[in-house]
Amino acid sequence: MSILGKLKPWNPSIPYEILSLNISSKLSTNSDDIISSSKDFGKIIQNVFPAAVLYPSNVNDIIDLIKFSYDLSLPFHVAAKGHGHSIRGQAMAQNGVIVEMKSLNNNNNNNNGNYGIRVSWDSELGFYADVGGEQLWIDVLRTTLEYGLAPVSWTDYLYLTVGGTLSNAGISGQTFRHGPQISNVHEMEVITGKGEFVTCSKDMNSELFFAVLGGLGQFGIITRARIVLDKAPTRVKWVRLLYDDFSKFTKDQEHLISIDGLDYVEGSLMLEQSSINNWRSSFFSPSNQTKIASLLSQNKIMYCLEMVKYYDDHTSNTIDEELKKLVKGLKYLGGFMFKKDATFVEFLNRVRSGELELQSKGMWDVPHPWLNLFVPKSSIMDFNVAVFVDIILRQNKANGLILVYPTCRKKWDDRMSAVIPEEETFYSVGFLHSSSGYDECKILDNQNEEILKYCDSVGLNIKQYLPHYKTKEDWIKHFGKKWNIFQQRKNQFDPKKILSPGQRIFN
Repeated sequence: MSILGKLKPWNPSIPYEILSLNISSKLSTNSDDIISSSKDFGKIIQNVFPAAVLYPSNVNDIIDLIKFSYDLSLPFHVAAKGHGHSIRGQAMAQNGVIVEMKSLNNNNNNNNGNYGIRVSWDSELGFYADVGGEQLWIDVLRTTLEYGLAPVSWTDYLYLTVGGTLSNAGISGQTFRHGPQISNVHEMEVITGKGEFVTCSKDMNSELFFAVLGGLGQFGIITRARIVLDKAPTRVKWVRLLYDDFSKFTKDQEHLISIDGLDYVEGSLMLEQSSINNWRSSFFSPSNQTKIASLLSQNKIMYCLEMVKYYDDHTSNTIDEELKKLVKGLKYLGGFMFKKDATFVEFLNRVRSGELELQSKGMWDVPHPWLNLFVPKSSIMDFNVAVFVDIILRQNKANGLILVYPTCRKKWDDRMSAVIPEEETFYSVGFLHSSSGYDECKILDNQNEEILKYCDSVGLNIKQYLPHYKTKEDWIKHFGKKWNIFQQRKNQFDPKKILSPGQRIFN
């Protein structure tokens, strides 16, 4: 790759000696590459440019880069970028080097040690998949389905990399049953901030294993993950129930995640000013939309409980009766239960069609001032009154999907870096806004700040998911009792603080 046509002169923090390494032909300072690697899904953080971009063809290229930086008296920063779906520049590296992980996927058929996606079986582990950290979950799904298998825990959107979601947690409506994606990993290969290539698991190099899971990229770059697989269903029964009472809505959600039977439970807000169908899935028919709109005009705000039951040919004769039993006793509004039958893939990949539609209208590549929170169960009623009803409904600024659904602490391993509330049951709340431009983005971000200030002022003990803070003190408060071990692990695995500077925890 050419190192001509630079955006700016070669940064002095990246020594010219790097050009003598084997990776020099894979480094670019071309202005187009620099600009491309400086963008993410959030479109909020701008003009944070790296000095160079590495397009690795194998894992050794990344090892060489990090080792080179580590051996310098003044090391430069390195950030791994997967699908670029971060919101606030978490995968950026000012004056450092961005590692475009997807480049590994372009070379995984060259017998060069890259993994791609490989399905195997073990007498102790059962079925599993060894997956490159650069792989998209949609490709993991497609490959494992060829064997009649699939991972058990998902995110709502599948065009994310394995390394990216495992560095955060990876949550969706399956989390109450199987835990987040980080709870479904047997083993990983990781490149630490010292340039060491380490295989780790619960029983081998366990400190690194637990550090990396939910570790926000602070301790190492995931190059392989061994993912839990199970027998895949073929179809799903997909149900949405509407409520006008938040208490009934949450009690029914909590009941459903406490019993056996369902495979997915999520919920969302429905506001009069918002689209009844949204980019996440076009579920309701035109006639149902009219019916719902009429009810929303009276209530202004409603709540939608979403539940899914998997099935296949062996259970197709009993699925309707099973679903009937699961719904019995729920306090939803009579006449407002909506059902859909879909393939397993159609359900898991439900966001994709909405994405493509928005892309065609030029409405996907816009700023996304998202805010994701974990709210303790004991605070969710107060949160509804103060945030959903007062701030969101009253201000009438929301422009996007708002998710709210419960999950169980017992499905998370406290040894991992991910931070969640102390209570056994807590809610995932996602304000997934889109904005038409800077001015609207600023308005929505101010609303996010108002929500956070409220939570802080009354001591709701929420935790941010996909966290973003501006000061070290805020990070210390976020990690709470985990801060000391988080700091110790940083000193152990990335003592020169080379990795993931965009998180702004130690930099």
